[in-house]
Amino acid sequence: LIVMPGLTPGEKAAVHGLALGGISFEPEDRRVYPLGASATHVLGVTDTGGQGLTGAELAFNSEIRQAGTRGENFPLSIDLRVQGVLENELARAVEESQAKGAVGVIADVQTGEILGMASWPTTDRLNRATSAHYEMGSVFKTFTVAAGLDTGRADMDTMFDASQAFMIGNRRITDFHATNQVLTLEEVYLHSSNIGTSRLAVEMGPTTMRDYFTRFGLLDAAPIELHESARPRRPTKWDDSTLASLSFGYGIMITPLQMSAAMGALTNGGRFVPLTLRKGGLPNAAVRQVVSPETSRTLLDLLRRNVVRGSGGRAEAAGLRVGGKTGSANKLVNGRYDPTHAVGTFAAVFPADGPLNARRYSILILIDEPGTWPRTGGYVAAPAVGRIADRIAPFLGIERRADQYRTARGEPIPAFEDVEGDGR
Repeated sequence: LIVMPGLTPGEKAAVHGLALGGISFEPEDRRVYPLGASATHVLGVTDTGGQGLTGAELAFNSEIRQAGTRGENFPLSIDLRVQGVLENELARAVEESQAKGAVGVIADVQTGEILGMASWPTTDRLNRATSAHYEMGSVFKTFTVAAGLDTGRADMDTMFDASQAFMIGNRRITDFHATNQVLTLEEVYLHSSNIGTSRLAVEMGPTTMRDYFTRFGLLDAAPIELHESARPRRPTKWDDSTLASLSFGYGIMITPLQMSAAMGALTNGGRFVPLTLRKGGLPNAAVRQVVSPETSRTLLDLLRRNVVRGSGGRAEAAGLRVGGKTGSANKLVNGRYDPTHAVGTFAAVFPADGPLNARRYSILILIDEPGTWPRTGGYVAAPAVGRIADRIAPFLGIERRADQYRTARGEPIPAFEDVEGDGR
């Protein structure tokens, strides 16, 4: 008579210790998750026979079973210390912003290894990192600027007229916080100007924009072992109005993993590296050069400057040289963009200085439908990025030190003018 199936080794030992007569134990294969719900969306689930159904359980089903037969481990790239911090800070950000949902992804930009991936709420079987689609707003300005720099269509000093709205037919494109000035490309980025990036995108044209969006992996599912990795919802036409929307993150819905992979390519010397859950990375990864090393270097410094003097100030972590870009977008509700249903994102990298091949990590935090105000990425997502970087740096061996903008304690360098951003 089977009384209780599925005992863990600890439970078996406890029953055995009671020294009750007539009780025996029959071994069976069964998945045991000692850390409970931690990394639940990454690990996935199995059926009663131990066959993987979702997550890593499905992606590596045969390899896990073969390793078990040999009495070996099958290690994943997930760092449980990093994962724990990510889950903790994501839950805190959700509580502070009273959000409907949230996503966090931490990756090694050089190897593509995922060190942490979290989707909130944990009770929801949907892995928002792999399968949920979002218009992410101004984080896309990073890709528009990168394309402009890489093609030679613009440099940091190229001027764009943001003194008045940009008209495309009857469509009027404005800035969240209007400067009413002619701006350099650097100022366009630091002020998060929709007008400036729209003008650049329209000038580059559909062929160039489509080419670079393809290079950054924004038009295809994120390359990773997880079967749940979903294809984006792409534009059907690439006219001037669409190009303008794409330049600041509307008109295309992507997954957080796509954003993580694309940001990695811009911050590791320009190489698109497939994401992976294999510890040590993919030995034969199909790495491709998508922008020049010079473009990558310029983007790293621009991302850092955006934290120091642009919209990303709340992501700063003393001495860790965090760089990143805010993103804020309203959701379509009943055919109209509704500002009460928003998405706030911060896409970050640290440290943003040093050689292009140095150890460097990306952090993506997305807050889905925050209930507090303001709902912008600079307020609901950026603070979590700073706290995460601060807590995981010791695990990753990242030392605190000064750069040209801040001391190791995070104090402004006197010679550098610090301008507070608007958090957009």
